[in-house]
Amino acid sequence: MTVHFIGAGPGAPDLITVRGRDLIARCPVCLYAGSLIPKALLEHCPPGARIVDTAPLSLDEIVAECVQATEAGHDVARLHSGDLSVWSAMGEQLRRLEAEGIACTVTPGVPSFAAAAAALGQELTLPEVAQTVVLTRTSGRASSMPSGEKLEAYAATGATLAIHLSIHVLDKVVAELTPFYGTQCPVAIVYRASWPDERIIRGTLGTIAAEVARQPIERTALILVGKVLSARDFRNSALYDAGYQRRFRGRP
Repeated sequence: MTVHFIGAGPGAPDLITVRGRDLIARCPVCLYAGSLIPKALLEHCPPGARIVDTAPLSLDEIVAECVQATEAGHDVARLHSGDLSVWSAMGEQLRRLEAEGIACTVTPGVPSFAAAAAALGQELTLPEVAQTVVLTRTSGRASSMPSGEKLEAYAATGATLAIHLSIHVLDKVVAELTPFYGTQCPVAIVYRASWPDERIIRGTLGTIAAEVARQPIERTALILVGKVLSARDFRNSALYDAGYQRRFRGRP
């Protein structure tokens, strides 16, 4: 039997992958992060499925559910929000399930930063403006940051920053980034990207704190910072340039 870890996407039920949807539909047991997963996804579960909200459960209790299911001969759909490769707590579950001899698979999902960029109608990398996107966060109760992973270090590169789990320390984020990007650097905060109550707040490092104070956000928001957010006169890429010959274009 197998536990299928599935990235359920950023919020909109139709942003799950076809593979993820089909796995949910064939698993007799579904464990889902109830505080972050839209209930509509549970409609894909087969009739009579055991559906467990893991929000109130400890790691030991989650593992026990998986062990119980596999001993009963049932596959498990384990749903996490966004994509499983970042801040999902999948790693610790995989480690425990491997120790139990339980097979696992991983199905990726649409990450929150991609949903936020889509909401903005924005490419996060533009020619000669920024070619790097940094996914990071600040220290919190659940996990502190390694000593070398500082916002200042990433800001020094001029990259586009996608700062997760940090809206509660927005003033600190602004203070650390301003010396590198300047007060006029554009900022976009996307609250609950792709959910029905999605909200976007735009500003600069000099104004964003005041903008958020006028319309407070406490959680589930992504902070995007970088010159790409306002760039309009950037150079076209060579990819579609008429004079750029490449093997797929098939021109003499």
